[in-house]
Amino acid sequence: MSQLGLVSDPNNLAVIQELYNNFGKGDVPAVLAVLDANVVWNEAEGNAWADGNPYKGPEAVLNGVFARVGAEYDYFKTVDLQLHEMSNNQILATLRYQAKLKKNGAMLDAQAAHFWTLKDGKVIAFQQYVDTKQLNDASNK
Repeated sequence: MSQLGLVSDPNNLAVIQELYNNFGKGDVPAVLAVLDANVVWNEAEGNAWADGNPYKGPEAVLNGVFARVGAEYDYFKTVDLQLHEMSNNQILATLRYQAKLKKNGAMLDAQAAHFWTLKDGKVIAFQQYVDTKQLNDASNK
């Protein structure tokens, strides 16, 4: 299998677990430090934040995604996180977003999945999948 490039780095799971731990603590610099300089980040189609897809590089992710989380939400957390190790240096995370919008006080409890691709301990690609109808409904209350 390793000849096909399908064997994954055994540290990938720990890298992504630590990324979520740091996000949960609000340590955005630590999260950004795990992103490759050329990371390609995509928000889910139908998500308002997909307007910048693909975000290329950590600074684009910071400004296009993380800064918006802070600006638009009183709080935003990931819960019920389960990580699934896959072949070819990929990790699937299933989780929920729990958040409260600043502009209208709407509460969010949305199902989500994140598809991570890593190389040499760094995230090189990210794809978000989320209940975009729930995001849009909360935003438009």
